[in-house]
Amino acid sequence: MEEPATDDAAAGHDDAALGGGPRIATLVPSATEIVAALGFASRLVARSHECDHPPAVQDLPAVTRSNFDPGAPSAAIDGAVRGLLERALSIYDVDLERLDALAPDVIVTQDQCDVCAVSLAQVRRVAEELSSRPRLVSLQPAGLAEVWDDIRRVAAALEAEAEGERLVRRLTGRLEALSGRAAARAERPGVVCLEWLDPPMGAGNWIPELVALAGGRELVGEAGQHSPYLDWERLCALDPEVLVLLPCGFGLEQTRRELPSLTARPGWRDLRAVAGGRVALCDGSRFFNRPGPRLVESAEILFEILHPEAAEAVHRGDGWLPLPAAG
Repeated sequence: MEEPATDDAAAGHDDAALGGGPRIATLVPSATEIVAALGFASRLVARSHECDHPPAVQDLPAVTRSNFDPGAPSAAIDGAVRGLLERALSIYDVDLERLDALAPDVIVTQDQCDVCAVSLAQVRRVAEELSSRPRLVSLQPAGLAEVWDDIRRVAAALEAEAEGERLVRRLTGRLEALSGRAAARAERPGVVCLEWLDPPMGAGNWIPELVALAGGRELVGEAGQHSPYLDWERLCALDPEVLVLLPCGFGLEQTRRELPSLTARPGWRDLRAVAGGRVALCDGSRFFNRPGPRLVESAEILFEILHPEAAEAVHRGDGWLPLPAAG
């Protein structure tokens, strides 16, 4: 099996050889990571306000902003977003003047979730105003197969089809190897992943597939379907063996601050996962919520959480942290 790439640029060709390639704007973090993994990081001219990987992209001008406070508590963010949608207002804005000055040839955006990033309809309206007349590529990932297709479509738009296929082979090869390790384990614990904490929301789309590849059984979310709201009483009735907290857009510290929204609920201490010390806090912002190359690391994190006796804790302390058992 081909050795997996350990550096984003290694997945594609050398940036220095691109010469007069396309000028690229990415309006969602997963798009930025895909473009960089294909080897086109040096062709990026603009990013979204949330794009932060690879670290060098933070030096690029941000051309979007959110119309709510992303550092607010979960309940406040949920209320703010609902209020904007009810008033038919934009959750995100695009800086048209700045983007026009940057003259992108290709804009990579998304059409998977209007709450997570600028909507495709909004980007289309903006693109019509740009003097560079850019080509739009919209990511539409419902599951892992669509993530790989998105990588191929971005590669095709950049005339780098071969690089796209090589990247997909590397990523799927690593997941196949992980799945083989998981298949050798006797335990397949029941898992509930929470993509939001207040109100609680399960994790759908690609997350149930990652759980299965890592050797677990997702009890709430369905592969390829949007993440569902989860009634607290139902969660208690399911009583999962493992509870994984990976709030959308939250890093570890913000997730830690949000814990009281769960721990203060009736029956929290009685949950099997809580009593057994099998609650994990994850960096959803960097890993699980971004349908791009780092979904492989997300699956590896899940394997560490589900099979601690069989896994070297490579990501513990960085990508995830265990919550001590309730005393």
